[in-house]
Amino acid sequence: MPEFKPLARQKAIVTGASSGIGESVAIALGRAGADVVVNYVEGEAAANAVVDQLHQAGSKAIAHKADVSAENQVEEMFERAMREFGTIDILVANAGLQRDCAFAEMTLEGWNKVLAVNLTGQFLCARAATREFLRRGVVSSVSRAAGKIICMSSVHQEIPWAGHANYASSKGGIKLLMESMAQELAPKRIRVNAIAPGAIRTPINTSAWDTPEALKSLLTLIPYGRIGLPEDIARAAVWLASDESDYVVGTTLFVDGGMTLFPGFSTNG
Repeated sequence: MPEFKPLARQKAIVTGASSGIGESVAIALGRAGADVVVNYVEGEAAANAVVDQLHQAGSKAIAHKADVSAENQVEEMFERAMREFGTIDILVANAGLQRDCAFAEMTLEGWNKVLAVNLTGQFLCARAATREFLRRGVVSSVSRAAGKIICMSSVHQEIPWAGHANYASSKGGIKLLMESMAQELAPKRIRVNAIAPGAIRTPINTSAWDTPEALKSLLTLIPYGRIGLPEDIARAAVWLASDESDYVVGTTLFVDGGMTLFPGFSTNG
């Protein structure tokens, strides 16, 4: 029997897809049948390596450099996607960064940079995707929805994080951006949801797990007893992008090994 590909004939953009979670999501979407725009802002060779893996999986793919916080660059990326693929069915707004700092020492530049990429970048990409979904409407032979937007959030949309006020604020903003979009766009058959990763083994948080001592400390926060892998997030993204989740709208899917259960309180805090 031929392999079932739940995203066959669909076209996707994954931002921040040259490494970490974005890389795994892009590859998983391709293996599920989608053609993929691999967005990156730096690391051209890494982005092209992801494209090569997608080609090996039988999908069309292109790498496109764009800063998601720059409106003109986002518009150019979507215009290229339309030229190359004809349309877009799926957006995974994953690009994000950290600029960690004690609050009293945080600069306005450090605050603005994180909010611009993590939150404004999701707004700009989601707006461009929504305009295409509304233009095209539902193509029932491709998907039951007119389009799917997946916002990459974090457990820190719920859990305060000292020393990371800019990052946690951006993720809290993503929560209500996603829910507000979902409420407004659901009648147009556009599904908007989010994934909130917990501790995932990626380059952005190497210091949290790269020594036995750091890993032991981290695992005290994870009831399930292991650090997450990018593939854990990628599998969730494929499901949310597919018709298997067609009745899921405005939901944040926490993929965190139980971190948001606040395990310290299992012994009364």
